[in-house]
Amino acid sequence: MSIFCDARFGIYSWVLMTIGPSSRAGSSANDEKAVAALDTEYQAAVKANDVATMDRILADDFVLVTGVGKTYTKADLLEQARNRRVAYEHQEDSAQKVRVWGDTAVVTALLRVKGTEDAKPFDYKLWFSDTYVRTKHGWRYVFGQASTRLPNTP
Repeated sequence: MSIFCDARFGIYSWVLMTIGPSSRAGSSANDEKAVAALDTEYQAAVKANDVATMDRILADDFVLVTGVGKTYTKADLLEQARNRRVAYEHQEDSAQKVRVWGDTAVVTALLRVKGTEDAKPFDYKLWFSDTYVRTKHGWRYVFGQASTRLPNTP
């Protein structure tokens, strides 16, 4: 019986190694495009305080770490969008680059943010890195890290 189990395990392992990861992961170029589009969709949802879209994209255990060390969870960001304390005029990124490693993708970009928070104006740029993980429900945004605000330049 052990020979049968060993043979079955060997065949199963061979199948997983040869077709499992490549058929599940898809092409890197397609994944880059999908994650880039999803991150752009997320930035637009933040700008519009679109709770439903943010909820769909963010992983349940999502964490954001800002450049000043403050952390936010998915619940924190959804609540901020619901109460609309922040009104955005700009929430767009540029210089977006997506790198994919299997079921993990990292987006880096320069973000311009302009608007008001509790009626106080703000306008700044910062760099961010957003990490996405492929799940059985598609790509989910699991972790974000933002730089400190960049100095204003003329």
